[in-house]
Amino acid sequence: MSTLKQAIGAGVPVKVVRDVVNRWRFGPDAPQSDELIWIRPRDVTDFYRSDPGNGAPRFRRRHSGMVAGGNWDKSRKPFGSQIKLDSIRDHFERGVPWQQTDIFGWMLKRLEKEGSVDGFTSREELIARYEGLDRIYEEARRTGTLRPHGSVNQTRGEHGGILVHIARDGTPLRDGGGMHRFAIAYILGLEKIPAQLGVIHADAVAAGLMSELRTPPTRTG
Repeated sequence: MSTLKQAIGAGVPVKVVRDVVNRWRFGPDAPQSDELIWIRPRDVTDFYRSDPGNGAPRFRRRHSGMVAGGNWDKSRKPFGSQIKLDSIRDHFERGVPWQQTDIFGWMLKRLEKEGSVDGFTSREELIARYEGLDRIYEEARRTGTLRPHGSVNQTRGEHGGILVHIARDGTPLRDGGGMHRFAIAYILGLEKIPAQLGVIHADAVAAGLMSELRTPPTRTG
């Protein structure tokens, strides 16, 4: 895929316009699309639950940097047991080999049925992916944080990283993407981790909460 097509697919033209409008509305410290922010993993207690019929639209990565009022941030579901989180705990805390975890089995079934899953097309690629998570875990344990996704993958800002929306009081709400990395940070109890800014509530912007969200951890490796 060409760079232009990738940019269009990621919604970059719309994001650029959104950034200009945000600066006009909120000043030089306005939220920006694909912006790198820092969140405390243990502050995440809920996923954002899209419910379009009740004022909670389906937000995607292309909505990054959008400032939205209303009560969408009250639509949530508890951050409880998840197959990825549970499998990562099984592997790192209980020593269960990756290939015996629920997530690996689930991914393998999808691969056999669909021919591709999350961009991987073979069992060997899946194994390599999870071996890569071992390296991420060890680095995070050693340094006390995760490296920003953008700095590793050369993306536009933090596009493709751990996606979170920001509620009116600054609470981060998870919404897909980067779950493996987030789960590693969560079980390690890291102070702060990099994330991609999703949608942010207008009240949070008015309260000046972007400053705290832009503050990295005291220890960055």
